[in-house]
Amino acid sequence: GYNFDGVYNDPDKLQPLPGVYVCWCRYGDNWKILDVGESDNVRDRVKNHDRSDCWEENCSGSIYYSATYISDKEERINLERKIRETEHVACGEK
Repeated sequence: GYNFDGVYNDPDKLQPLPGVYVCWCRYGDNWKILDVGESDNVRDRVKNHDRSDCWEENCSGSIYYSATYISDKEERINLERKIRETEHVACGEK
């Protein structure tokens, strides 16, 4: 029930707003989720992420980013948890 902005290959296209981000790997026509998280500033978090090495290690194609902007922290945490529980996410903890 959430609309995500993107996918973008440049994290600068994400808004500097609170929300949930998803990092994707595209290899040919195949897409997989590399990571998901929440932040008070989606753009800055993605650009300065401590797991970006994991993204590179798990993607033999191109990395893309998308986000949905949600101001409520509890709602963001719940959405991140839901995505981690229902999708195979290469990086980060469940």
